This record gives sequence, C-alpha cells and structure tokens, in this order.
Amino acid sequence: MNPRMVEIALKKQRLQIRAETERAGMMHRLAGIDAALDRVDRLREHLRWARDEVPVLSLLAVAVLLIRPRATLRLAKRGWFAWLLLRRGGRGLPHWVTPLAAPLLRRALASLRRALDRSTASG
Repeated sequence: MNPRMVEIALKKQRLQIRAETERAGMMHRLAGIDAALDRVDRLREHLRWARDEVPVLSLLAVAVLLIRPRATLRLAKRGWFAWLLLRRGGRGLPHWVTPLAAPLLRRALASLRRALDRSTASG
C-alpha cells in the first residue's frame, strides 16, 4: 500500500477517535441542561393550560374568595409580593432576596391547593 494512503488512513482514524471522545464529553456536559430544559418545557405547558383555562380558574378563584375570604386575601398578598420580586428581577435587591420569590409562589400555590381541598371536602 502507498505510504501516503496509510498516513491518510491513520490520520482519519485518529480524527474519528478524537471526534467520538469529544462527542461523549459534550453529551456528558449537556446531560444536566437536558433535565433543566425538561422542567422549563413542563412549566410552559402548565402556563399554556392556565392561559387556556382562564374562565374556569377565575370562577374557582371567586368561589374560594366567597368561601374563605380571609385566607384568600392573605394568599393574594403573598402572591403579589412574590410577583413583585419576580418582576423586579433582583435589580436593586440584596442577592438573597430574589431566590425567595419562587418558594413564596410555591407556598402560596400550596396554600391555595389546601384551601381548595378543604372547601371541596367540607362542601
């Protein structure tokens, strides 16, 4: 075989091995991003559902307001505070305040869910 052809074949083989190693490394680094993107996709689906079901959610909110007005107003106050934190995006806030917004929203939604569960169980 021609020595030039052997050299080209060896170079091709080294490049293929190097490409496979880089591909495996890239897939390993992107594994964490894939999970985060899955969470973002699920959140977008939930938000799309909420946007499509606004009349039902509004009726539900009014019903909860009528059944438990004090708890609803307290929850609305907490939600408003969390919304302001998220909307502001941390500009001008201490670095520890912005991460508090998501748990506040989560707690507010959990409180709303518990209130709804209690009202459906008693009614």
